[in-house]
Amino acid sequence: MKKLLLINPVGMKSGFLLNRATTYPPLNLAYVAALTPSDWNVKILDENFDDFRFEEADLVGITAFTSNVNRAYEIAGIYREKKIKVILGGIHASMLPDEALKFVDSVLIGEAENIWETIIHDFENNALAPLYRGPVVDLAALDVIPRRDLLHANYFWQTIQTSRGCPLNCNFCSVSRYLGRQYRQRKAEDVLIELQEMQGAYVTFLDDNLIGYGHQAYERAKELFRGMIDQKLNKKWCMQTSINAADDEEVIKLAAEAGCIFVFIGFESIAGEALSNYKKGVNIKAGVENYKKVVDTFHRYGIAVLGAFIIGSDSETTEYYQRFADFLIKSDIDIFQISLLTPLPGTDFLEQLKNEGRLLYTSYPADWDKYRFSYIVHQLNGPAPGLIYTANNFIKNRLYSFPAYPWRLVKSFFKIKKLANWIAVYKINEGYRNAWKNSHYYAKYPSRFS
Repeated sequence: MKKLLLINPVGMKSGFLLNRATTYPPLNLAYVAALTPSDWNVKILDENFDDFRFEEADLVGITAFTSNVNRAYEIAGIYREKKIKVILGGIHASMLPDEALKFVDSVLIGEAENIWETIIHDFENNALAPLYRGPVVDLAALDVIPRRDLLHANYFWQTIQTSRGCPLNCNFCSVSRYLGRQYRQRKAEDVLIELQEMQGAYVTFLDDNLIGYGHQAYERAKELFRGMIDQKLNKKWCMQTSINAADDEEVIKLAAEAGCIFVFIGFESIAGEALSNYKKGVNIKAGVENYKKVVDTFHRYGIAVLGAFIIGSDSETTEYYQRFADFLIKSDIDIFQISLLTPLPGTDFLEQLKNEGRLLYTSYPADWDKYRFSYIVHQLNGPAPGLIYTANNFIKNRLYSFPAYPWRLVKSFFKIKKLANWIAVYKINEGYRNAWKNSHYYAKYPSRFS
């Protein structure tokens, strides 16, 4: 049998992957494994848990984000030296295929489901092409169940994906370019079948927005949640959605009854100018003054909120950071992900900064290691990078110091009133707190303004 080795590389720690509760298995590799003919032996090597050791293979497939692409290139080089073909997929290679082709034999752009059979056929006939472009997948007709049996057993979360594509096109996000602006969904009944077969009590929906956009998407979400309730799946799960999901309390109520622990919501900023620059129209329409109402809506049904925020925009000042920290403390948000604004390949933001000559690190691919949401990689028209790092320490010190941190955990428990949910909230909080304390700027920059 021919052997396919699929590799999930881990480069420099980004700060978000320091415990099991904030780490997710590479579901895309499990999909590729499921698409591979049965006369192939398939293995997934995952550097989140396993140290890399060379092993023989006929074909190597690697996935990578921008933050770990250099590790992917390094591993590819090891196999190519031994004349073993390497194909690279994932969002970074899809955005920059010409760069990737300098380090691998072949690049898969986009989605694998409708092209992987061709890739395997070409390889078996010694005709592997340098570039493959995966056609957009009709998710309503998708009948592939990923090979979760090949994923590492130490993950806290099992993962599932039910939709792809995003119509919003925020300027710092490349999802709409990678997966398209059309929101595509799997049928609720197909998702329920897959959920029934999944092992483990904790599930993460990897959708960029599980509830979706518009009436039809909301109805599908409700159908899915009702199915989970009726079938008594007894899963504890989380999802990502937009701020306007709270407008429909029925969908929130059903999500809670179906086992939702927390929702990930991109609040991004409390500054109107920043939200406008980010093209975050949904948040502008809802209004920053209503953020807490959104949080209260989810809490009403026992669902915790993970609020994602960005700092590092041109308009920020010391006064803003102090006001921002006060806002977060009073927001009743249960978990915080605070990232530094980062221009990733495939985003309008990166193109803007290139045109304006404001990028600070352009020795690619080496400098991609800094494009991981914990470095300032562009010149701001206002605050200096050092101020951003200090602000990050200042805000997180406020969030994780005594008495604010234990008091936030206590409030979360009484807001959501579900011990199992609260335990997951605590573990994720600890993951983000440890990520901050292990960051490159934690000890180097002060946590207060002079």
